Amino acid sequence: MASLLDNLARPSAVVLQLSVVLGVVFVLLKAAQFYQKRKKLNKALEAFPGPPKHWLYGHNHLVRRELGSVRSLLWANEYPYAFLRWFGPVLPSLVIHHPEYAKVLLEHKPSVPYKFFAPWTGEGLLILEGAKWYQHRKLITPAFHYDVLKSYVTLMSDSVKVMLDKWEKKIAERKSVELFQDVSLMTLDSIMKCAFSYNANCQTESNSDSYIRAVYDLSYLLSNRMQNFSYKDVFYNLTSQGRKFQDACKLAHAHTDKVIKERKMLLSNEKGHDKIQKKKHLDFLDILLCTKVNV
Repeated sequence: MASLLDNLARPSAVVLQLSVVLGVVFVLLKAAQFYQKRKKLNKALEAFPGPPKHWLYGHNHLVRRELGSVRSLLWANEYPYAFLRWFGPVLPSLVIHHPEYAKVLLEHKPSVPYKFFAPWTGEGLLILEGAKWYQHRKLITPAFHYDVLKSYVTLMSDSVKVMLDKWEKKIAERKSVELFQDVSLMTLDSIMKCAFSYNANCQTESNSDSYIRAVYDLSYLLSNRMQNFSYKDVFYNLTSQGRKFQDACKLAHAHTDKVIKERKMLLSNEKGHDKIQKKKHLDFLDILLCTKVNV
């Protein structure tokens, strides 16, 4: 009986040992690849100056949220053409101040941080390159015609007026004005009106709409992600912020899918199509769907 158990245990032990060996080899290969990439990257970047960095934090510990822009301006004065900004130990960012530098670098889109937007925005113009980028750009060209953009001026003006009214009220009460948040909400308000005719009063009731809160959360989480070490999706999705990001994406997608579905149903019948074509303001979604129908 003992001999039989020993015979059964030996293959399992061999498989376990083999799995451990293969796992160690895999980790060593990945470590070697990482080392080679890091060595190549450091060699490519050593020609560019920059402030001294911490081996683990990079420059994150030097750039606080409230003073980040000031610190960047100080570095820009010290390094007038370009300087390196490290987000942690492995992700560098080259901050440039010269048009020739910009011309070379902007020919190709970096995968980071644009790839972080993919779960939210999908593979749009922000991420695409090459033939697919030109195909998508050609599709939306009618939306940027002068006559179309001209019709958006009134909508944008209305959004700006709401913001200015808020500022006048705060000034009358001798309160400070938080520019970034107010301008961000005004921009979001304008985009939603022009993109799919959605009027959520987000500038005055920003906490009452689930879609607005989702967009606000996504913007914050994306900005915050670039300040920590959660670059790989597999690790980021395990964190509390990663799960919150996924939930916010679902909320945002549910809202936009609903808007698109309702607009498609309206376009599916002749009366609805004629009604959209006669609208005073064709929004971005109208133009895209009408273009698709005509094609």
